[in-house]
Amino acid sequence: MPLKAEPNAELNEPKTEAPRTIEAKRERNPLKRAIKILGPGLITGASDDDPSGIATYSTVGAQFGYSALWMAPLTFPLMMCIQYVCSKIGLVTGRGLAGVLRKNYSGAVVWSAILILVVANVINAGTDIGAMAAGVHLLLPQVPEKVAIIPITLVMLFSIILFSYKKLANILKWLTLSLFAYIVTAFFCQVDWQVAMRDTLIPNFSWQPGYIAAIVALLGTTISPYLFFWQASNEVDEQKDAGARSVEDRKGASRADLKYAAMDVGAGMFFSNAVMYFIILTCAATLFRNNQTNIESASQAAKALEPLVGPAAKYLFAAGFIGTGFLAVPILIGSACYAVSEALDWKCGFGEKCERARGFYWMVGISTIVAMLLNFLHINSMQALYWTAILNGVLAPPLLALIMLVSNDPKVMGTYTNSKLVNAVGWITFALMTIAVGLLAWTAVSGQK
Repeated sequence: MPLKAEPNAELNEPKTEAPRTIEAKRERNPLKRAIKILGPGLITGASDDDPSGIATYSTVGAQFGYSALWMAPLTFPLMMCIQYVCSKIGLVTGRGLAGVLRKNYSGAVVWSAILILVVANVINAGTDIGAMAAGVHLLLPQVPEKVAIIPITLVMLFSIILFSYKKLANILKWLTLSLFAYIVTAFFCQVDWQVAMRDTLIPNFSWQPGYIAAIVALLGTTISPYLFFWQASNEVDEQKDAGARSVEDRKGASRADLKYAAMDVGAGMFFSNAVMYFIILTCAATLFRNNQTNIESASQAAKALEPLVGPAAKYLFAAGFIGTGFLAVPILIGSACYAVSEALDWKCGFGEKCERARGFYWMVGISTIVAMLLNFLHINSMQALYWTAILNGVLAPPLLALIMLVSNDPKVMGTYTNSKLVNAVGWITFALMTIAVGLLAWTAVSGQK
């Protein structure tokens, strides 16, 4: 479902269009133009398939088979809508989401939202670091996971501070290509396509507490709090890199800006959901089919790729964990630190030099170290990744409500408030996630009786 610029909105032309809009308009070659349009939305989509996402999809496929495949087509329009709204907020206001909240809402609202974000992100980053260590252990069994955690964290932290994150991401994103192995593997293992297609198109819902928890986990790992803040801030960073340093220079968006933002977000979310679908499908056709329903380690999860590459499956799985971790952890930590810095009106962003954004980089360092230390609480890494997705699902609804209110506030958005279509999909997203969390709470309470 493509999301276009609102047809009835009287859009005021900005002082300067978004960098990707300018570049795309100059490009005559259609293929090259399409590539230039891709930016924050594609990066956000790729980072959404972080180790927590991989572990969640693998666990759900192993435990419940094909029965959760319907979640992929359901969540695609939902996450696309929310990320488009966040992208639009950044483009129209010239500020990140926390900066918009600080300027237009009370301190209680701002800091409540930031507290939710920081808690969710630091825990998520910690579990992703642990997953990266599990990936290293798969490659080098003689290196214990706990031993690998500290050097991984330090390498990542110093890389973020000393080098451009965008340049590192351009290199490391190639490791995420290992995720395409799940798509290929699906055609090498014995998939029951009739059942798979039926469960893709018709929800095969179960009232089992474990299944409801799986639904919340899938919602939480696809529609995650950190993605909301990162999307808006990344739009702002792109304009800063192009020379629009002041908020006034960044304010406003053209019809082309919003059109290209929707295309960019659509491509990123489609990539993210395709990976989600095929990981669940592959694990259902391999692990679930062979009664390997409980995934306790990375090596067990890697077995889903054995029909394609045999013993080399662990190398592909490890590449996916390590590559997506290096992409996602800076985004998790960065989006939380963006939010705090914007709320305090500090300079922030991975594009800023350390001397210009000392407070931001101090927070990045401290948050990363705290995330690392969470791994020494003796929690199983695969289980921690799954429960982190559930936590994101529980914490997302209040932030979703806030985003929908902000994007419909004429004081904030002027003539750029949401169309009826965007509002309908956005509030449906909020309602579905709230109902899922309510059902999870109900099963938890019922189970105690």
